[in-house]
Amino acid sequence: MDEGPASWENRLFVRVKLTRGITILDNGGAYSAVRYPTQDEIAAATVAYQGGHEYIVDDATKAALIAGGVGVTDDNFFIPYGSFGAGGFGQGGFGG
Repeated sequence: MDEGPASWENRLFVRVKLTRGITILDNGGAYSAVRYPTQDEIAAATVAYQGGHEYIVDDATKAALIAGGVGVTDDNFFIPYGSFGAGGFGQGGFGG
């Protein structure tokens, strides 16, 4: 998500926007989206998907994140290049 301004101190930076990650906290199946999580929130969570990082998840976790109601959609996921199903061989078991 892009946020701005980058600084109020210098008028040149008022129009600059910075990309910020959103952290998804899994608290035993109850998901929450947090913009600036504290260390205590991260430590208390079962799993913390910290914004700005890429994670490899299985299909069950993907479905749970999408159904969690925190703004995660299918567009947030991709098949890593070089893994099964992500090659350059068209559709099917070896293609993307």
